[in-house]
Amino acid sequence: MNSLMLYHLYDFHHAWVAPWRIAAEAMQHVFSHPAVPMSYTRIGRVIAAGSEIFERATRRYPKPSFGITKAEVDGAMVPVEVETVASRTFCDLLHFKRDTARKDPKVLLVAPLSGHYATLLRGTVQGLLSEHDVYITDWINASLVPIERGSFDLDDYIDYVIEFVRLLGPDVHVIAVCQPSVPVLAASAIMAAANDPLAPRTMTLMGGPIDTRVNPTKVNQLAETRRIEWFENAVITRVPMNYPGFMRRVYPGFLQLTGFMSMNADRHVGSAMRHYQHLVRGDGDNAAAHRTFYDEYLAVMDLTAEFYLQTIKTAFQDHALPRGTMVSRNRPVDTKAITRTALMTVEGELDDISGPGQTYAAHAICSALPAEKQRHHLQRKVGHFGIFNGRRWRTEILPRVRDFIRENA
Repeated sequence: MNSLMLYHLYDFHHAWVAPWRIAAEAMQHVFSHPAVPMSYTRIGRVIAAGSEIFERATRRYPKPSFGITKAEVDGAMVPVEVETVASRTFCDLLHFKRDTARKDPKVLLVAPLSGHYATLLRGTVQGLLSEHDVYITDWINASLVPIERGSFDLDDYIDYVIEFVRLLGPDVHVIAVCQPSVPVLAASAIMAAANDPLAPRTMTLMGGPIDTRVNPTKVNQLAETRRIEWFENAVITRVPMNYPGFMRRVYPGFLQLTGFMSMNADRHVGSAMRHYQHLVRGDGDNAAAHRTFYDEYLAVMDLTAEFYLQTIKTAFQDHALPRGTMVSRNRPVDTKAITRTALMTVEGELDDISGPGQTYAAHAICSALPAEKQRHHLQRKVGHFGIFNGRRWRTEILPRVRDFIRENA
């Protein structure tokens, strides 16, 4: 099958099942409505539960909202307003403006561009807001960008990071979650080599693929065992005509999501079965928690083909950053030039995306950075997602990141 037709087949499938999805949604509403006597019976709950499972499995999930309107500051809840401080073709820079007089460290949270929206870091933002002035990169779905607006690759990503750091500087602290660890480290090296006075005070790299030769995961092994031409022929497709980005070459988010879910298929199938059981039993709290998580997890965006392919080649095949051969727009990425920007790395013991040791490798290649400006934390009993979301992020990882930032402010 020609990969260029993948997106068209995906859209056709959704159009084909649309009548059944609408019918299932109607049945779910009817058999769960309190005014319908059958909704109080087991058979009614079974019908409603089965209908919801089918409807959710065939739904297209829109980009979620951050939904952050308040933050706890000094023991009190203060209003938070989300404002756009910079808008570029492929990214908006958002500011979570708190109604407080506190002058906290300014943090640029660089969200991954790997299939999910920046809202996946909602918990990260919420945790940081108590004691930090938070900004985040909100990447734009490539299928929504008209092809005449130009291309976007890894070099553009690095340029965006440098631009946003300069915009927010001086004294900005950068946190990169997962994939952006590579471009953030590269941007910091480029700024350091240029003696840029607006270079970040600190960079915190969390679960990122700095050196995927260390403790390789299934994701890394796939990237290394296939030629770049295979990726281009197998997973790159064109956006259909009913999108603003018609004819743009993209790596579609639905393929990335399929890959993520297939890595933990048993867990996701089990979660769906438990959700069905919760619905049949009338366990509203657990059912709501399932919906909240999967409404976020199943909302995906497309990446430009040039960004995806350059990232695969640079980070996962050539290992250009740890080997010292990475170049961006004729600018050598010399990590030994970093002498002032403090470095912290965070890893999860159970991370199956970026294996433990891959992010820690940043310390070895930042060899000119004084030891007192380096910090590492390996969080026990968490996987990839748990590094930046959930209880251990709030209670064990966040306090360490906070202290690191303040020590180097």
